[in-house]
Amino acid sequence: MKTRIIILFLVGIISSSCVQIKNDMSNFDHTFTHVVYFWFKNPDNAADKAKFEASLKKFLDNSQYAKTKFIGTPPKAVRDVVDDSFTYSLILSFESAEAQAAYQDEEPHLVFIEECKDLWEKVIVYDSQGI
Repeated sequence: MKTRIIILFLVGIISSSCVQIKNDMSNFDHTFTHVVYFWFKNPDNAADKAKFEASLKKFLDNSQYAKTKFIGTPPKAVRDVVDDSFTYSLILSFESAEAQAAYQDEEPHLVFIEECKDLWEKVIVYDSQGI
């Protein structure tokens, strides 16, 4: 009897957790994602980081196409398969591939690139369409 109660309790917790995860993902558009990794020339330079973050936030606040907007930095890797060599990551979602293509030419995006291109030595982009 105790075993059944424990199992039912655990199933209830897991079920409510899954619902919460689903609700948290409701703002993420699964149609098209654009993931960008930046490696800075001077990754420990505080002034460079401040300039980049200010310009990137200004750009994202003014983008009419990007939906989900996530800026990240690498945590300390604890597994061999985790690459923590980048300085910043950017994850954006779009309602379509066409919206992502339009974003490439929108003024806020172009201004961001112009303001910050001297900061990075390498940029890698991964685009994905949802299945």
